[in-house]
Parts: sequence; structure tokens; C-alpha cells
Amino acid sequence: MTGCICLASASPRRKALLRQIGVPFWVQAVDLDESVQPGEAPLPLVKRLALAKAHTARNEIRENASEVAPVLAADTIVVAGQKILGKPRSRSEAISMLTRLSGCSHQVVTGIALLTDRGTQAEAVVSTVTFATLASHQIEAYCDTGEPFGKAGAYAIQGIGASFVRYISGSYSGIVGLPLYETCSLLRRSGLICSVWSQEGQDE
Repeated sequence: MTGCICLASASPRRKALLRQIGVPFWVQAVDLDESVQPGEAPLPLVKRLALAKAHTARNEIRENASEVAPVLAADTIVVAGQKILGKPRSRSEAISMLTRLSGCSHQVVTGIALLTDRGTQAEAVVSTVTFATLASHQIEAYCDTGEPFGKAGAYAIQGIGASFVRYISGSYSGIVGLPLYETCSLLRRSGLICSVWSQEGQDE
């Protein structure tokens, strides 16, 4: 890696994932309206929000610095059936989301965006999670922990919520909030890479 990237997120989970793979970064958290536009599909939604977060962070940095580092941003949603589930705004909404996910499979969609001097890249990664059937008292007790709040779909697969998950298909790190394989691919294509992520001699 040459230099540092800016992570446009205050998420402790995304920070931990970047540290896990040794990417040096600093944080520029952004506050953004994450409302779904009428008729917006999941993949375009997460890519739009990830790009918006990255652009917002870059603009904020430009106000205070002459040089702007590459900016990485991400957005995660849960899709159950045709319904997009963001972060619950209340206990009753968290209970409703968890009840909807109980005993069913759903998709976790994470968009990532990287802004550099070389241009803009964005991708969306889809994973499938299958929940066990949850009793109402389990859902209530889980909400009592406070973990569902601030999490798309009202659960954290890296926390207590893992006890509800029977199967996953796809990117575990993408479900947590930052798909590491795809993130490294964006960094590699932008020249922000060191030998540990190099795939010389391997298929891209």
C-alpha cells in the first residue's frame, strides 16, 4: 500500500475489517440521508449511497486540505422478499424486521465505492443469509441487548445475532459491512496495493 486511504465511515465493524487486512486508513465520518428513492432497486441503491458518502467525505476534506487521499465508502442493506430493510428507527421496527427474517432466507447487499485520482469505482456484493425460526421472547431479549440498533436488518452477524444464522452463502465480510475481496480488488486496480494482495499469475 502506498500511503493512506480515507474511510468515509464511523462504523467500528468496517474499521476492524480494514485493520484485519492491514490497510492503513484514517476516518472521515459523514452524515447522509439514506432514504430509498421511489422504485429504487437494491444494487443501484447501495452503489448510489456508497458513492454519495465517498463524494461527501472528499468534499469535506477539500475544505481543510490541499491534497485529498483516496476515499473508500460502503453501504449495507438487507432485502427480505421485495422489501428493503435499513437500520431500525425504533424497538418496534427492530422487532418487525426480525420477525420478518425469522425462518427465512434474505439477501445482504453491500455497495462499496473508491474515489482516487485515477477515477471512480463502485461495486455491489450480494450474499444470502438463512435465519432459524425465532420465538417472540428471543426477539424481545435480543432487542434488550441493544445490538439490533444501528444495524441493517436489525441484527449483527458478528455479534449475538450470529446465533440466529443457520447458513450463509457469499461474502461473510460483506454481510458484516465491507466485502474484503472486492475492496482489495478496487484498491489493486487503483494502484493502492502491496504484494500481500497481488494476484500475479492468478485469474482476476
